Amino acid sequence: MSKPQRLLAYSAAIATCVGVFLLYIRPEFMVTLAGQIWACF
Repeated sequence: MSKPQRLLAYSAAIATCVGVFLLYIRPEFMVTLAGQIWACF
C-alpha cells in the first residue's frame, strides 16, 4: 500500500470514528435508534 493510499485509509477511519462519536453524544439519537432496533423484533 502506497503512502497516499495509507493516508487516505487512516483519514477515512478517523472520520468514521469521529462521526460515530458525534452521534453517540446526542441522547435523542440514541433513543430513536433504540426504538427502531426494538421495532424490528
